[in-house]
Amino acid sequence: MTIHLAGDSTVAPTDGGATAGRPDLPLLGWGDELQRFTDEPVRNHAKGGATTLSFREEGRWDALAAELAPGDTVVIQFGHNDQKEPETLAADGGYRDRLAVFTAETRAAGARPVLATSVERRMFADGALRRSHGPYPAAVRALGRELGVPVIDLTPFTRWLYTWLGEDRSAALFVHGAAADLGVVVDDKLRNDNTHFTTAGAGAVARFVAEHLHALDGVGDDQEPLGQWLVRP
Repeated sequence: MTIHLAGDSTVAPTDGGATAGRPDLPLLGWGDELQRFTDEPVRNHAKGGATTLSFREEGRWDALAAELAPGDTVVIQFGHNDQKEPETLAADGGYRDRLAVFTAETRAAGARPVLATSVERRMFADGALRRSHGPYPAAVRALGRELGVPVIDLTPFTRWLYTWLGEDRSAALFVHGAAADLGVVVDDKLRNDNTHFTTAGAGAVARFVAEHLHALDGVGDDQEPLGQWLVRP
């Protein structure tokens, strides 16, 4: 069974780890770290800037679909760029419709579709984390319920992660924060980038995705519960 990933830059592979001239400060999506947390092969088809429309038009979906085998899993996470084209890719319009088609075509190939909501942007204002995706995560959840498709809800997970770490510590999940900890100066573009992860952020999200997929596969369901051995008088 192979895990295929369809998505935008928050899922996509690294550029080779050359960010800020430092291989220890790569800019990458969570899909680039997923293989660390699963024994199943991972094929990351995601691309920076992709929308549900461009992913189809550029032939990336067709390339993914051509590789599908019965029993494979396709994790689909878009939304960051779709929201920039509200007339064509509205949450309850073109965005939802294209996700539904991806789902149908995945199932037709005998593979399992899994939808994912967008990772949150780390945008704090007066100490509070802003919500940056509007109705797009809700559209994914609604579609999942309607079609009976599992949803990995990365929006609330990443909101929890950033707020749990706090405004200052959560910066280390992104290139500028990790660079600051190392005393490395980055350019203005990276300094203001609170969307794209470095290894720490990508790894945290990838681990959550992997655990969710393990749960869907029933990993551990047949094991003896340990509660009886942990009870103390």
